[in-house]
Amino acid sequence: MRTALLAATASAVLLAPAPVAAAGASAASAVRCPRAPAPGVSRPPRPSPPPAVPEQRVVGGAALDTTGLVAPAGVAAPPGVSATSWLVADLDSGQILGGCGPHEYGTPASVQKLLLAATMLPRLDPKQTVTVTEDDMNIEPGSSAVGLVAGGRYTIETIWLGLLLNSGNEAANALARLGSGTDSAAGVRAMNEQAHHLGALQTHAVTPSGLDGRGQFTSAYDLALIARACFADPTFRRYALTEHAQIPVQPAQRTKGFEIQNENQLIYRYPGALGGKTGFTDLARHTYVGAAERDGRRLVVTLLGAESTPMRGWEQGAALLDWGFALPRGASVGRLVEPGELTATPSAAPSALAAPGAPRPAAASGPTRTGSGWLWSVTAVSAAGVVMLLGGLLWRRRRRLP
Repeated sequence: MRTALLAATASAVLLAPAPVAAAGASAASAVRCPRAPAPGVSRPPRPSPPPAVPEQRVVGGAALDTTGLVAPAGVAAPPGVSATSWLVADLDSGQILGGCGPHEYGTPASVQKLLLAATMLPRLDPKQTVTVTEDDMNIEPGSSAVGLVAGGRYTIETIWLGLLLNSGNEAANALARLGSGTDSAAGVRAMNEQAHHLGALQTHAVTPSGLDGRGQFTSAYDLALIARACFADPTFRRYALTEHAQIPVQPAQRTKGFEIQNENQLIYRYPGALGGKTGFTDLARHTYVGAAERDGRRLVVTLLGAESTPMRGWEQGAALLDWGFALPRGASVGRLVEPGELTATPSAAPSALAAPGAPRPAAASGPTRTGSGWLWSVTAVSAAGVVMLLGGLLWRRRRRLP
């Protein structure tokens, strides 16, 4: 019975959910984000996010812990957009120029494919020719597909272009499988490990493509971390700016070759555009990531939960990029943490890590932790202490028993 009591106590401590964040002064007094009206739009019910962990909401800076607008003092107000949350950051310095509910949970849709790219691009040889399988073709009917066929032979580069230009969900399944070496489910696990390594603690992937799945979430802040990792890769930058690509003929399957075009209008219509990714599902609504360069300055914008009226997602992104470029250099409300920074310092206070200008710990040299990372490490240590204490008390009690 005593053994069962100890086991139950340990399990309760180890498996208890993290405390829900209390509504602090910053949330209660949040300045409302400028909103563009979206007439005639009926949103579906929002999914229930996981509990907000206080430590996650201050990653990048205490000012980011808000449901409303955060912007440098004395600057012009950002443009009104329909997105429920957004963020603008400098790709090179990592400084955050402003945002709306940057740590609010949102549903990613196809911008999740950027996490797939950040995870699998370094693992795969773009010149290798591979075969698409029947399992790769297992996507929702009517969802986004580039037109690959089961049994078809394609280079890895062609599949990447199908993913990033046309948001092919079958391409996402294939790349997750090929990058993990086993199957797409293993690829999703690798994506979650990569998200944690990047410091994207509010991101959890369930599907490699971004098709909606129970428990799948991200945030505008996390998307900026993921986008920064992508744009650091020259191969990704080349793919993101590719306007057209050819999907080759497949003689064995009797399918013709055809051309695809990049769906991200930013690269055609915004001077200095670097590319990005569009996304949409009925649940997530419109999501968007875009980046551009101006006067030697590279900025990225991330949006979640937007509507296409009165402006489409890329147009909202362009408006926020214009606002960001108009801010003085050095204007900042926080920063993007470095890859490995949070996992490298499990005992450090998140607020200290997050403070703008604070010393940055060295990147982790060991393997990335899975799950909730260093937050769970602290919980596990606490649980061990409770178990040891209870064990000591029971041992003393045994010694006193006849």
